[in-house]
Formats: sequence, C-alpha cells, structure tokens
Amino acid sequence: MALLYKSDPVRGQHWQALFAEHAPDIEWRAWPDIGDPADIDYLAAWQAPDDVQRLLPNLKVLFALSAGVDQLDLSRLPPELPVVRLLDPGITRGMCEYASWAVLSLHRDMLRYRQQQTARCWQAHLLQPALSRRVGVMGLGAQARQILATLAPLGFALSGWARSAHQVAGVDCYAGAAQLPAFLSQCNILLCVLPLTEQTQGILNQRLFDQLPRGAALINMGRGGHLVEADLLDALGSGQLSGAVLDVLQQEPAPQAHPFWDHPQIVLTPHIAAMTQPASAFGVLLENIRRFERGEPMEGEIDRHKGY
Repeated sequence: MALLYKSDPVRGQHWQALFAEHAPDIEWRAWPDIGDPADIDYLAAWQAPDDVQRLLPNLKVLFALSAGVDQLDLSRLPPELPVVRLLDPGITRGMCEYASWAVLSLHRDMLRYRQQQTARCWQAHLLQPALSRRVGVMGLGAQARQILATLAPLGFALSGWARSAHQVAGVDCYAGAAQLPAFLSQCNILLCVLPLTEQTQGILNQRLFDQLPRGAALINMGRGGHLVEADLLDALGSGQLSGAVLDVLQQEPAPQAHPFWDHPQIVLTPHIAAMTQPASAFGVLLENIRRFERGEPMEGEIDRHKGY
C-alpha cells in the first residue's frame, strides 16, 4: 500500500515522519518521485496532477489537504474516485482564532484607531456593547458552527445562513434565497465561510451589500471567488460598508498594484486564517485510510454534485 504526497515539501517531512512512526505499512512517496505509479493507492494533495487517471491508474482515494476542495477541478477527476476533504481540528481552531480576532477588531473600531495612530491622533470613540451588535455567519457547516460557539461567550447576537435549514443553539438560523434578505438586514458584521461553488461564486456583491445595515463590516474567510472586489470598493467608498477583513482574494498573491494593499478600511492577510497541521491532521487522514480499507464510510467525503 502506497500513498503519494503532493504539497509543501517542508510540511511533507513532518507527514513522512508521522507515517514512518505510526503507519509503517503505508509506503510514503513524495511528488515528483512517485516510483512505479501502479503501486499508488492514495493521493494526498493540495492540487491533483494533470490527467490523474492516466498517471495513477490504481488510485483509490484522493485526499485533499484542505478543508475545502474548490482548488480541485472535479470535472477532470474520474467520477468514481472518492474525494475527501481534511477535517483537521487544527484548521478549525485556526479559523476560530482568526474569526474572533477579526470580529473583535471590527467591533472595537481598530481600523479607525490604526488610522489615527498613523496620523498621531489621540481620540477616543464611543464604545458599542457587544450585545447591541449582531454577527452573521454565511455557512453553517462544522467550522462555522465552531466559530459561532467561540463567539457566543463574547456576548454578540448571532445569526447564521446556509442553503439548507439548520438548528444551532443560541443562533438565529436562516435558510435559502428566500430568507437571505431577512438575515442580511440585521448583520452588523458579516462573516463568510461558505464553500465556493457555482451558486456562491460572487455572492458578496453590491446587491448583497445593499441589504446590510448601513455601516456594516465584512469578513471573508471563505474564498476569493466569493467576493466581487470592485463592489466592495464601491460599498466602502459610499459608506454602505465601514470596513473589511479579507484573508482571501481573487488572485493570490495580490498584485503590487492591487487597491486593497493601501486601502485604509481594509485589513488584508495572506490566506493564513488556518493551515493544515500535520500533527493534528495525521490521525484524521490515517483513520480515513483505515476506514476505506475496512469498507466503512470516510469522514469528509464530498458530494460530487454539490462540490463540497
């Protein structure tokens, strides 16, 4: 049994050591030194190689080394090949940390205070209590629910929206296109952790921004494809939005001339909200391999029709 790893080579060394210690029966191979392709049963990768069916004729499972799979062109993968996203608890912890920091930064007016520091201006502004501010999370998957649970003790009113109906304790939940306007109308801080699909591409656009309370703020922790960047600039310029924290962009890394770099109402981070950690992710990946070998369902296997 052999597994081919195709991702960051530095982290690959940590993965290799974990497999050698805890799963010596699984032969480790690292791209591009794949050896005999016919031996490879499993592929663990950020992006799959071109023509994976021809290159790896006996591949049984593709394990995406990420919480989402939108970086993969599913149409180019064999339809019968299981694709499994990585339910790494380390990713979830990182997302919760980033969401807490971003929400609190916007809540406590840190973008304005940062501008004042640059201008050497010492001026306090009225503090709004958390209870009077509503945070709305787009997406109600496992990570979104953990983010909401992390924010709950801070005292914010919480809402959530997804395509299908959910129930989350302490959260006002909305579902589908019909309930999206009601959800948006209350959100002072909107946080996106949706999967990127044909339906969610460009969902953060002018029409959506106009349905938020004036002066609302945006956090995008999903994918750059969710955001229509020109519409965000217009919304910030008009005052409809007061600020944005963005961890993802349409093009990464951002070009030097990108207007977000110097925008005083935008905090830009280089896709670092969470990162796969071999120490926490290894057990999840190994258990899924064992599940597959036993003929049991794997945790995180995507629905190819939905794309997540």
